[in-house]
Amino acid sequence: MSYDNVCKIIAEKNPNAFVSWLLPGEAQKVTVLKTELSIEPIRADFVVFLKTETRILHIEFQTRATLDSDIPFRMVDYAIRLKRIYGLTVTQVVIFLQETNHEVAFREEYVDETTTHRYRAIRMWEQDSADFLDNPALLPLAALTQTTSPQRLLSQVASRIATISNKRKRQNIAGYTEILAGLRFQKNLIRQLLSEDIMQESVIYQDILQKGEGREALKMITRQLNRRFSQIDTLFIERVRALSTEQLENLGEELLDFTDVSDLEAWLNQNEAS
Repeated sequence: MSYDNVCKIIAEKNPNAFVSWLLPGEAQKVTVLKTELSIEPIRADFVVFLKTETRILHIEFQTRATLDSDIPFRMVDYAIRLKRIYGLTVTQVVIFLQETNHEVAFREEYVDETTTHRYRAIRMWEQDSADFLDNPALLPLAALTQTTSPQRLLSQVASRIATISNKRKRQNIAGYTEILAGLRFQKNLIRQLLSEDIMQESVIYQDILQKGEGREALKMITRQLNRRFSQIDTLFIERVRALSTEQLENLGEELLDFTDVSDLEAWLNQNEAS
C-alpha cells in the first residue's frame, strides 16, 4: 500500500488546506499543477505542486527515509525545473510520515562545493495534533502526529470523523485515515475505533486499495517475466501493464505453464481485450 500516494491524493483534493498549513498568510487562489515537468521527473508519484499568485509550493511525501537518501539532491533538481518553467519563488517541503531516526529526515539542505540549497523537513510525529484534529481536510494525518497516548489520539480522530455530517466526505476521510493509521497502529485496533462499514462504502478507499493491489500484482508479474524470459520485448511489458488487477492475477497463474514467449503472446491476444 502506498501511504505516500494517499497523501498526494489528499493534498490534491484539498490544496488550500495544505497551503494554509505550510504557507501561512498565503490565502490566495491555489492551482494544482501537473507533476510532469519538461524533463522526466526523478519521482513523480508522491509529489504535489501547488501554485499561488506568488510562489510554487512543492510537497513531497516520504514513508521510509532510509530508502531515499537522494532527497536533498532531488529537491535541488525540482527547484531548478520549477523556477525555469514558472519563474516564481519555489518553497519545498518534505513530509516524513513514519517516525525514524534516520539522518535524512533531519536534513534541510543540499550542499556541495558550489551549491547550497535549502528546503523544509516536516516530521509528522513532531506535529501538534490539534492543528490536524480541527481541520477535516488534514484529519487523516492526525493519527501520525505527536502524542503521549497513540491509542487515545486515534480515538479522538475517530470521534472527529463521526461528527462529519456529509456521508460521502465522512466515508472518504475515514478511508484515508485507516490507510495512514496503518503506519502506526495494528489493524485490529484501527478496525475497533474506525467503523469498518464506512471504509467499505468509501468509493475512493476502494479505488486506492484496487490500485495498490494492481501495482503489487504488476511488480510480481514483471519480475517473473524478466526471470523466465530474459530477452522479452518491452512491447510485451507494456501490454501487461495495461491489464486489470484480475487479469494480472490470472496471468500469474498461467505463467507457470508458459515455456516460450509465444505462450505469453497467445495469452495476451486472447485475454487483454476481455
